[in-house]
Amino acid sequence: MKRGLVALAIGTFALGIAEFGMMGILGDVADGVGVSITEAGHLISAYSLGVAIGAPLLIALRRMSLKTLMLLLSAVIFVGNLAASLSPGYYMLLCARFISGLPHGAFFGAGAIVCSRLAAKGQGAQAVAVMVGGMTVANLVGVPMATFFSNLFNWRVAFMGVAAVGLTAYVCLRMWLPYLAPLPDSGLKGQFRFLRNPAPWLIYGGVFFGQASVYCWFSYVDPIMTQVTHFSAASMTWVMVIAGAGMVCGNALAGKLADRYSASMVTGLIAAALVVIMPALYFCAPFKVPSLVLMFVATAGLFGVGGPLQYLIVRFAKGGEMLGGAGIQIAFNVSNAMSAALGGLAIHEGFGLASPALIGVPFAAVGAVMLFILYRNHDRVRS
Repeated sequence: MKRGLVALAIGTFALGIAEFGMMGILGDVADGVGVSITEAGHLISAYSLGVAIGAPLLIALRRMSLKTLMLLLSAVIFVGNLAASLSPGYYMLLCARFISGLPHGAFFGAGAIVCSRLAAKGQGAQAVAVMVGGMTVANLVGVPMATFFSNLFNWRVAFMGVAAVGLTAYVCLRMWLPYLAPLPDSGLKGQFRFLRNPAPWLIYGGVFFGQASVYCWFSYVDPIMTQVTHFSAASMTWVMVIAGAGMVCGNALAGKLADRYSASMVTGLIAAALVVIMPALYFCAPFKVPSLVLMFVATAGLFGVGGPLQYLIVRFAKGGEMLGGAGIQIAFNVSNAMSAALGGLAIHEGFGLASPALIGVPFAAVGAVMLFILYRNHDRVRS
C-alpha cells in the first residue's frame, strides 16, 4: 500500500472522530461550558455548517498543487480542534467547531483526486476506500476512545486527541505524499460545468437517499438498542464497535467490487439490499442477536454506498473534480441532518422507537433506482 494513501487515511481518521465523536461526549461538553443539551446540539450543527461552506471554497484553491492543498486542509484540522480543546466558553467552542468542519468536505473532495493519481490502473475505487477507511476506523476505534477518555478525564481531551491526529496527518502528508501538480484550471464557470449533465446529480442522489435510509435508524441506535433490544447502557460501547466493524468491512468490500465490476451497479445493489434490511431491523428490534447482525450489515451498506461514489464522481466531474468530490460530503451531511429529523418525527408521532428503520425504506428504494439509472444510461457504457 502506498504511504500517501495511509497519510490520507490518517486525515480522515481525524475527521471521523471530529464529526461523530461529539455525539458520545455531548452531555460532558454541555456540563463543561454550562449550556443545555439542546444548545450543545448546535455544536454538531456548527460542524455540519462548516462542511457545507468549506467544500465550495475549494474553487478558490484550485490552482494550488494537490500536496500543498492537502497540507493546508490538515493544518486547519489541527488548528480547529486545538481551538476547541482550549475554548473558554460556549461561543468560542461554537466557532471552533465551525472551523473544524471547514476542511472536511474539501479533504475528501481533493483526496479523491489524489487517490486517483496515486492508484495503480484499475484500482482507483480501492484507493479511495483506503482513504475513506480512516473514517470507518474512527467509528470503530477512535470515537469509543474519545468517549472513554472524555469520561475518564475531561471532554477537552477528546479534541486534543483529534488535534494530535490532525498534526500527525500533516507530518505524514508532508513526508509521504509526492508532489502532485494542480488540475488544469477550467476557470470559475468551468468548475460548475459538469453539473449540466445528469450523471453527477444521480451520484449525489444515490449518496443522499442511499445513506439517509440507514441514518434514519442509526441516528437513534442508542435508545433503540437500550430501550427496545434491552442492551445495558454499559454494553453500548461494544455494540458501537460492531457497528464500526460493519463500516470498515462494507467500505473495503465495496471498493474491491467497484473496481472489478461497476461502482454504480455495486452501490445500486447495496441500496436495493437496504430495502430489505431496514424493515428487518424494525421487526427484529426486540431480539439481540438478529439486531446485532442486521446492524453490522446495515452499517456496512452505509459506507458501501458512499465510498465507491466518492471515487466515481471524479470521472463525471471533468473540469470541476474537486468541487464534485466535495459535493459528496455536502450530500452526506445534509442527508444525515434530514434523516435524523425524519426519524425523530416518527418517534415523536408515536410510531415507536424502532420506527425510523421503516422511514428509511423508501429512501433506499429511491437511491437504488437512481443508481441503476446511472449504471444503465451513463456508467455501463464507460466501464
